[in-house]
Amino acid sequence: MPISRRSGQYTMNHENSKKTPDGALFDRSGSQDSLDELSMDDYWKELENIHETRGNNHEEQKALVVKEPDEGELEEEWLKEAGLSNLFGESTGDSLESMVFLSTLTRTQKAAVEKRVETVTQTMRKKNKQYQIPDVRDIFRLQSDSKGKVCDGSEPSTVRTCENKNETQDEAKGPKFSLGIDEQMSPLEDMRLSETAINLEISFSEQAANLKDSSVGKMCKGGGDDTLLPNFRLPKDKTGTTKIGDLAPQDMKKVYSLALIELTALYDILGTEFKQQKAAKIKTKDSGLFGVPLSVLLEQDRKKVPGTKTPLIFQRLISQIEEATLETEGLLRVPGVAARVKSLCQELEAKFYEGTFNWENVKQHDAASLLKLFIRELPQPLLTVEYLKAFQDVQNLPMKKQQLQALNLLVLLLPEANRDTLKVLLEFLQRVIDHRDKNKMTLKNVAMVMAPNLFTFHGFGSKTIEQSKFVMAAGTANVMRFMIQYQKLLWTIPKFIVNQVRKQNTESQKKEKKDKAVKKLLKKMAYDREKHEKQDKTPNDADVPQGVIRVQAPHLSKVSMAIQLTEELKAGDVVARFLSQKSGNVQTLKKEEVFLYEIGGNIGERCLDDDTYMKDLYQLNPNAEWVIKSKNS
Repeated sequence: MPISRRSGQYTMNHENSKKTPDGALFDRSGSQDSLDELSMDDYWKELENIHETRGNNHEEQKALVVKEPDEGELEEEWLKEAGLSNLFGESTGDSLESMVFLSTLTRTQKAAVEKRVETVTQTMRKKNKQYQIPDVRDIFRLQSDSKGKVCDGSEPSTVRTCENKNETQDEAKGPKFSLGIDEQMSPLEDMRLSETAINLEISFSEQAANLKDSSVGKMCKGGGDDTLLPNFRLPKDKTGTTKIGDLAPQDMKKVYSLALIELTALYDILGTEFKQQKAAKIKTKDSGLFGVPLSVLLEQDRKKVPGTKTPLIFQRLISQIEEATLETEGLLRVPGVAARVKSLCQELEAKFYEGTFNWENVKQHDAASLLKLFIRELPQPLLTVEYLKAFQDVQNLPMKKQQLQALNLLVLLLPEANRDTLKVLLEFLQRVIDHRDKNKMTLKNVAMVMAPNLFTFHGFGSKTIEQSKFVMAAGTANVMRFMIQYQKLLWTIPKFIVNQVRKQNTESQKKEKKDKAVKKLLKKMAYDREKHEKQDKTPNDADVPQGVIRVQAPHLSKVSMAIQLTEELKAGDVVARFLSQKSGNVQTLKKEEVFLYEIGGNIGERCLDDDTYMKDLYQLNPNAEWVIKSKNS
C-alpha cells in the first residue's frame, strides 16, 4: 500500500500513488516541499536508467562500507577535524593556537565544542585512560582582556560568555569584529527587514537560537509551499564580499575548522543529528578516466595542463554537450543508447590521453550520459562520504533560509577538488536551465534528473540510502534545486567567519608579543627594528599622510602609488587608476585579470572584490599592505 506523509508522520493511502521503477511506492499528495506540484517522473526515469546502466556494467566497484563508530569515536574525530585534538588525550594542554581559536567562538559554537568534549571525556573515563582528562568547564576559562579577567565556565549548559562584556573596552583602540552576539536585532525585526536577505554578519547558529523559542520561529516552522523558491540575496558589504578562493591557504584552514563547528552548532540548535560518515578504505584505480579518484585524475591531468582544477575529461564532456547547442529538447533527461555509451566509455579510456579519440562520433545525449556516468562512478561521491548524509539532511531543517545556510557551510567543508568540480557542474546546469524555453529543462526538471546521480551513490553501502527511497527522492531533489538556484551564494564565505579569522590572527599576534622574553628586551628589539625599518624606507614610503594608502603593483608599469581614501573610493577604482597609467612597455593585462589584495595585518591575504569600499576596509585592517596582482601570480 502506498505511503503518504502528513504532519511529519507516514500513513497508509490508496490515492494519488505512483510505482517507482524498483517497486517502491510514492505518494505525490503530501510530501515535503509541495511535491504534488513537483512531478517526480524525471527522478524515477533517471533512477531506472541508472539501474539499467549498472546492470550492463560487469566491472562494478565494491561497495564502500561505512564504519559504525564506537562510543566517543565520532566526537573524537570531530574534534580532530576542528583542529582541537589537544583538548583530549595524551596531547592535552593549553596550546596557544587552540586557546586563541576557542576565544573567538560564539556561544552556540562553544556549546557544540563543549558537547563533544564532554562525550569524549566520559568515554575516556569509562575506558580508564591513564592520561589527563580536562574538565569541560575549564576549557573556556580564557582571558578576555588585557587586565586578565577570566570567563566563568561553570555554566556550560547556558552557553554564557564573558569575553564579549569586555570586547567594547578591549577593542576600542582597534577594529571591531562583529561575531553576531551582542549587536544582533530581535527575531521579529530580523524577519521583517530581511525575509530574503541572507545575514552573513551574524553566526547562523546564533540566528537559529534566537528564532527557536520565539513566536516567529514557531510561525515559520514547517516551511510552507516551497514550490517557488525565494529570491534570496546577499546585502552589500562595504568591506567586501569574500568568495572561496579569495583567502590564503593558512586562513582557509581556519575557515574550515570554523565552518565545521558552525555547521554542527546549527544542526544542534535545530535538533538535526550531524554525523560525519567514514568509509573503510577500498582499492581504487590508479589510472584511467571513469571510476578514478578525483585526486588521481587531477595529478595525471596536471602533467598535461598545469594548474587545472577539474578533470580534463569532465571539462571535455561538458564542452561536447554545449558545442551541439543547449537548446536540444530533453537535454540531460533523455538518455543515450546504453550499448553505445558503454562502447564510448571503453574507447575514451584507451584513447583520451593519447589524443586520438574522435569526438565527432559522440552524440549529445550520449555525452550527457557519459557526464552523469563519470559523476556516479567516482570511487567516493562528489559530495564526499563524510558529508553526503549531511547534504541529504539539509531537507530536514525547518526553514529554507537555514537550509541554504547549511549548504553554504557544507560547500566550505568539501575538499578543494570536489568543490571545484561541483562548481563547474552547477554552472553548467544553470546554463542548461537558461535555455529552458527551447530544451524544456526547467530548474525542477534538471534537479530531478541530477539528484540521483549525486545522492544515490552506488558504492555507498549505507542502509539510509536503500530505505525510504521516495522520501529521499523528494528531499534530495529539493536540495539539488537549492544548490543550482543559489550557487553564487554558496561560494561566499560568511562575514562572521572571516571576522573570526581576523580576530584569531589579532589575538595570536597579541599573545605572541606577550610571550616574548622580558619587557626590556622587547623594547630593545622594537627599537632596533624600528631603526632598521626607517633606514630601509624609501622617501615615498617614509611619510604617508593620514587617510592615504600606498598601493604596490610590482607587475605593472607604475609599481607604486599613494592614493587618498575617500568615502566612495572602491577597490575597482584603485585597479583602474593603475591600469590607466600604461606606458609603452606595459604588459597587456586586462581589468578582469588583476585584483587589489589586502595582505597582512589581521588577515593572511585576501583578494578584494571591485565593490569593496577602501576607507571602510582600511578602518577594519589599518596595518594591511595593499598590492595589485593577478590571481595566478
